[in-house]
Amino acid sequence: MTDEAYLFLLDDGAVELGVAPAAVGDLACMDTTAVRAWLDAQGSAATSPRLRLLPPEEREAVPEGAERLPVPLSEEELSRVRHHMAPAVHARVEEELLAYRDCADGRDDLIGRALAVGVPPHRIVELTGVDPATVTAAAGGR
Repeated sequence: MTDEAYLFLLDDGAVELGVAPAAVGDLACMDTTAVRAWLDAQGSAATSPRLRLLPPEEREAVPEGAERLPVPLSEEELSRVRHHMAPAVHARVEEELLAYRDCADGRDDLIGRALAVGVPPHRIVELTGVDPATVTAAAGGR
């Protein structure tokens, strides 16, 4: 778990601050007794447009006097919150970075398999665009 994020209720629905938890998808904290009791005490629902969530580094932005509740988020949940808060241009680039990470997962295994079947290191570099030192390091492990 990360530092605690903050759930809070906005008094002014016109203010755009944080992200609606419902927009982020399933968050484990929303199913806890503490959050449900807090929402009940506030007379609010998890789907309320007044309910907002801020990551730990933004908690100073919670309006003074706003009803708030610290909640733990996993790294993956926190990443989704930050992604939803990012400006559109950032969000697009972040999606590309995530796609690259997904493509890069298993890269070392793939290089190892290629080396094992005899694909020359220089050809792996040509095909993948991977740094030659990465291929050389993988070859040294074989």
